[in-house]
Amino acid sequence: MSTVVTIGSRASKLARTQVTEWLTPLAAQFPGLRFKREIILEGGDQDRITPTLAEVAKTAGGSAFSTNQEAALVTGRVDVIVHSLKDLPTTVHEGTMLLTTPGPREDVRDVLCGATLAELPQGARVGTGAPRRVAQLLALRPDLEVLPIRGNVPGRLARVKGRDRLDAVVLAAAGLSRLGMMPEVHEVFDPAIFPPSPGQGALGIQVRTGSEAARLLAGTGDAQVDACVRAERALLAELHGGCSVPVGAWGRMEEDGLLHLSAAVTSLDGSQQVTAAGAGPADDPEKLGACLAAELLAQGAAGILAEIRKP
Repeated sequence: MSTVVTIGSRASKLARTQVTEWLTPLAAQFPGLRFKREIILEGGDQDRITPTLAEVAKTAGGSAFSTNQEAALVTGRVDVIVHSLKDLPTTVHEGTMLLTTPGPREDVRDVLCGATLAELPQGARVGTGAPRRVAQLLALRPDLEVLPIRGNVPGRLARVKGRDRLDAVVLAAAGLSRLGMMPEVHEVFDPAIFPPSPGQGALGIQVRTGSEAARLLAGTGDAQVDACVRAERALLAELHGGCSVPVGAWGRMEEDGLLHLSAAVTSLDGSQQVTAAGAGPADDPEKLGACLAAELLAQGAAGILAEIRKP
C-alpha cells in the first residue's frame, strides 16, 4: 500500500506549476509514495485591495503569503508546503523546518516588462508592489513614477498599456520563465546592480520536524543551491528584514569553489544605497551572510532601515 503525502500550496497557476516542478523528479525516486495536492488561500491572495503586502501581513498576523499554509502544516492538514522561498519569513513556524533547497534554481533576476530602462521616457509610470524594486528602480532612474501594483503574473503583465497606462512593470524572471510568459519587449536586470530578493527563483520545501514526510524526503535537494539561499536569508535575518524592507542579496557558486554573496540596502526614494560583497566556504553560508550584513550596517544600512521602519 502506498504512502500518501499531502502537499499544500497557494492557488495561483505559478504556485501549482512550482509544485509540479518539485514533484516531477520525485515520482521516479519514490515509486511507493502517492502525492495529493491541497490549495490553501493566503491573506495576500484573498485581499487584492490593500495596496501593500506589509499591510496585508499585519492584518493576517504574519506573512501575506505563508501564514495559512504554515498553520495547515502544523495542524497536520498537509504534510509538505511548496513555497516561493522569497515569500517565506527567515524564521519558520516552531515545529517545522525547511528541507534542503531543490535544484536547479530558476533565474534569480528581475525583469522590466514592456520597455527597456533606456527607452522609458522621463517621468514614465512603472508598476511594482515590492519596496526593494521601487527603491532600486529609483536609484537607477529617480525621475520615474513608480506605482504600487499587486496580483498574479498575468494580471500584472496586463497592466502595461492597460487601464492604468503603465509604461512597464517589474516582475521576477523566475515566474515569467515558469509560466512561459516572458514578454517580447523586456530588459533583464544585472543582479550585480539590481540584486534580487533573498531566495528569489528558489523553492522552499517546508515540513513538520520529525514527521514521516521529513524522514522520507530528507535526502532530496541541491546542496549548492541550498548554500546560496541560506547565505541570502541569513543576511536578511541579520538585518531584521522581510518583504517590506528593500534588501537585495545574490548568492552563487563561482569557479573558485567558493560561495560568493553580494547585497544592497537602498532607501525607499533611491537616494541612498550601501552595497557589500564577499566570499566564503559553502559549508558555512550563514557566517558569510552575517559578515556581509555587518558590513552593510557599518556602511550606514542601519540608518536607512531605521528611517524605513518609522511609523
